[in-house]
Amino acid sequence: MKITLAQLNPTVGDVAGNAERAEKVIAAAARTADLVVFPELYLVGYPPRDLLKNTALHNAVAAALRRLKRFSKKYPRTGILIGLPVPVAKGRDERSYNAAVLIYRGMIIGSVHKLLLPTYDVFDEVRYFEQARDVTVIPFKNERLGITICEDMWNERSLWQHERYTRDPVAELAGEGATILINISASPYFVDKEKVRMNLMKKHARRHRLPFIFVNQVGANDELIFDGNSMAFTRTGAVSYAGTGFTETVGMIDTRNLRAKRYTPQPAIASLHDALVLGIKDYIRKCGFTKVILGLSGGIDSALTCVLAAKALGKENVHALSMPSPFSSEGSVNDSRALARNVGIACDVVPIGSMYDAYTTILKPYFSGHQFGLAEENLQARIRGNLLMAFSNKFGYLVLSTGNKSELAVGYCTLYGDMSGGLSVIADVPKTVVYKLARYINRKHTIIPPAIIDKVPSAELRPNQTDQDTLPPYEILDAILAAYVEKREPAGHIIRRGFDKKTVEWVIRTVNRNEYKRRQAAPGLKVTSKAFGMGRRIPIAAKY
Repeated sequence: MKITLAQLNPTVGDVAGNAERAEKVIAAAARTADLVVFPELYLVGYPPRDLLKNTALHNAVAAALRRLKRFSKKYPRTGILIGLPVPVAKGRDERSYNAAVLIYRGMIIGSVHKLLLPTYDVFDEVRYFEQARDVTVIPFKNERLGITICEDMWNERSLWQHERYTRDPVAELAGEGATILINISASPYFVDKEKVRMNLMKKHARRHRLPFIFVNQVGANDELIFDGNSMAFTRTGAVSYAGTGFTETVGMIDTRNLRAKRYTPQPAIASLHDALVLGIKDYIRKCGFTKVILGLSGGIDSALTCVLAAKALGKENVHALSMPSPFSSEGSVNDSRALARNVGIACDVVPIGSMYDAYTTILKPYFSGHQFGLAEENLQARIRGNLLMAFSNKFGYLVLSTGNKSELAVGYCTLYGDMSGGLSVIADVPKTVVYKLARYINRKHTIIPPAIIDKVPSAELRPNQTDQDTLPPYEILDAILAAYVEKREPAGHIIRRGFDKKTVEWVIRTVNRNEYKRRQAAPGLKVTSKAFGMGRRIPIAAKY
């Protein structure tokens, strides 16, 4: 059977637009393909969240399905396997099945519903979907298709500390006589996810001695990035086809002639770079913006964000402000200008000294008798935030926030200041990884000036300030944060691994008490296994 793997980038809620894109792919593939396969919930895009509770969305899906059925009559040799939500009961849109339907010659000849509904991390599918009761093999042409939807293939004991589910849909379908295993997915990216997923599918193919086909959504929707990397495996578990990561790819395989090929997953730092570029590009495009603005401090975080934005959107669509205060070094301003020249973006220098003096003069009677401190430092960050938002309002830019995960974790950032923005690009990138990305960007020629990479990190909000005046060294801080936030290890476990007890306790206490800041942060692109945001729901008013 010749199967087209349509690794596409849907826009959430744009049912008609997604269907139109599907028709173009089907028309192009139909000359040779027996079956065209689309990702999970492709017609509505993933994740649709509470849009699934809107009757209008379900009406649009029903209309698109009728349209695809009519369209399929034009191509009588080709089946269409596509993901969509199906209401549990007619006229009741509160609950749906996460479904895959097989359309052929104007009719739905088979459908399956997702059996395993994830509720961990960013997933909340039990809120929206009804669980399937049974698995069903669908006869099509001379094959028996064993179709699963995303999580249905993830019940592999070696992946989890505790067994998540009591059923294994892939094994059940193989036992029912499937001759081809197909998984349609909207599987979000995190660093090294491709390796984990690839090894999982190899095991399924080898275990059941069946070809395994995986079609994944690509693109970014809000915080989530989808890497694509659709694949096909021989019955011995060898890679036979691999779609390009982080870009729409339409490829074809012939299950009668699956041959092993050499394939190595993309290096972690390269995939992280490409994920962030895609995340920026899709967030801006799907939110209806074309241009962005950010503050350049002369530091590595804003420099990295600037380069990524220019790669995502084009240098002509990125504008920067350098906003020196009385405490900014001349080097920081010069480094910002050098970076802007290297990237080719426009950069205006807007000194904030006079604005800062106006604030301190007004506040002087009220602050009398109190030493210079955090309030005065944060005034500078908030002035900068106001300037960026003024440019945003006047010229239609989206403001990019430039803080990293290490800072966000411990609250080393200013509400309504450097946290201002519509998208926080590197909010899930630890500081130590920021440096790795900067060096990766400079691997062929210098884009980020070496002075920016080599300088001691500083917010430059008071004389001779450095980050390490307040924070542990970033190598230590990031290791503790990875253990506490991503692996959810308690303090005692982390201390027994050799970290200083006072440092561990300070980090955990500081992470916990800054939840209120993170709740007000701009959406951040998720690139680790546990990001702040939709996948980590911690109460603010709590003692723990």
